[in-house]
Amino acid sequence: MGRSVETFSKKEREKKKFKKQLDKKDKAEDRKANSDKGKSLEDMMAYIDENGNITSTPPDPTKRKKIVIEDIQIAVPKQEHLAPADPVRKGVVAFYNESKGYGFIKDLLSQESIFVHANGLSEAIQENDKVTFETEQGQKGLNAIKVKKQ
Repeated sequence: MGRSVETFSKKEREKKKFKKQLDKKDKAEDRKANSDKGKSLEDMMAYIDENGNITSTPPDPTKRKKIVIEDIQIAVPKQEHLAPADPVRKGVVAFYNESKGYGFIKDLLSQESIFVHANGLSEAIQENDKVTFETEQGQKGLNAIKVKKQ
């Protein structure tokens, strides 16, 4: 029988495998030498000073702050109920199309435009009329209802 033939690539693979094993052994020895096992409890302790920084020395007990548990807020405080605003608002008719039956009223306080439909009118209105009205939430925003001339 002929002897086994070792090719160049076979030798290279074996060299890489051997080098990988040596590197693995070196890493294991390095981990053992630098391990944290066996340290005392005091060496592993970390403290927080009065400014909130982590240190290895215990804090000074004279700089300790007294904290009352009731002063700690865990959630957002509830919003106080505001008195309901006057539902009757005042404004000026900025635009009104009688043939289509809709328009816009400009609120005098907030300066916002509020949609008005002919169904929400108590009496006929025209552009630049001063009116009083109430609002309700519609599909696309606030709608003016109970619209009356002043």
